[in-house]
Amino acid sequence: MKTLWHISRVLLGLVFIFSGFVKGIDPWGSAYKFADYFAAWGMEALTPLALPLGILLSSAEFIIGTVLVANVFISFFSVASLLFVIFFAGLTFFIALYNPVTDCGCFGDALKLTNWQTFLKNLLLLALAVTVFRYRKNFAAKNLSPLPYILSGLIVVTFANLVGWSYNHLPIIDFLPFKVGTNIPEAMSVPENASKDVYKNTFFYKNRKTGETRKFTEENYPWQDSLSWEFVSMDTKLMRKGYEPPIRNFTMESNEGEDQKEFFLYDPGYTFIFVVYDQEKADVSNLTPVRQLAAYAGINEINFIGLTSATPQSTEHFKAKNNLGFDFLSCDQTTLKTMIRSNPGLILLRNGVILDKWHYNDFPSIREFENERAYLEQKR
Repeated sequence: MKTLWHISRVLLGLVFIFSGFVKGIDPWGSAYKFADYFAAWGMEALTPLALPLGILLSSAEFIIGTVLVANVFISFFSVASLLFVIFFAGLTFFIALYNPVTDCGCFGDALKLTNWQTFLKNLLLLALAVTVFRYRKNFAAKNLSPLPYILSGLIVVTFANLVGWSYNHLPIIDFLPFKVGTNIPEAMSVPENASKDVYKNTFFYKNRKTGETRKFTEENYPWQDSLSWEFVSMDTKLMRKGYEPPIRNFTMESNEGEDQKEFFLYDPGYTFIFVVYDQEKADVSNLTPVRQLAAYAGINEINFIGLTSATPQSTEHFKAKNNLGFDFLSCDQTTLKTMIRSNPGLILLRNGVILDKWHYNDFPSIREFENERAYLEQKR
């Protein structure tokens, strides 16, 4: 039993650490997921709390996981982990039943699970948490040296700094479909042999003589017997999800509704994309490098465009207010949030491949871009 307890403690702790880490280094991703939940449950008034709640959740998970693995403060954190898992097991069971969101976000964008997979995962964690709690007094380490406490504290402090860095810059590890190195056209394509969605159709027909409504399957529905049966309705249920490309719903539409992404994704030269997914909340305190790069791009035949989800009228006002002399195209806001965790942010493309991304705190100067361009040319 002692071995089982230690295995349960370490496994439970590692899952908590992983879950907290991948959400912690992408604080805005966690905030978007909380906002999705609030929208699904009609609680939009709580949306301003999405970011602090995301950071709080990831921090709690990481701290619980760290102390479980280090086998310190077990009396308190075995209870905390059990309560934590009980709450989320119940929550994910509700989500699996009613499907208010398609992705629970329990492992951020690092690992996608269906809602039922998430619930089953939490049942396994519940078994581990119960084991750790049940035997905490029997096998918890006693008279430990200060070293585990010191190491645990240092690890938590390091994690806090990583969260702070990822908030003020970009995630230190990018799990998003638009990460550096991604070939966007390839990530949008569907292989010929890719699996397809599998649906189950149920048909309801009314008997013209008796008035009875009966349920039929695809194998026996009476579509040819129109004299005896009258079609009422059809229910369609997705049984198995087919292949989905990593990047979907990516457009670059002009004001006239023309999708111009092909022009930029297959251009052999460089293309800067200035992403603004929310013009009202955009941080415009560091746009001087953007203006300079845009002017430099115009002289050196480099594409420089903006990409936003706002209306053309709002965009023209935003451009004039911030003295931006380049054209904007339109894209879905959710896609823009997936492209880069910065509002605004800057992306560099060539031949549809993402070469670099910059947070608004890190917009490059012309000299920095020229140095990077020289390095990229050497790698070709």
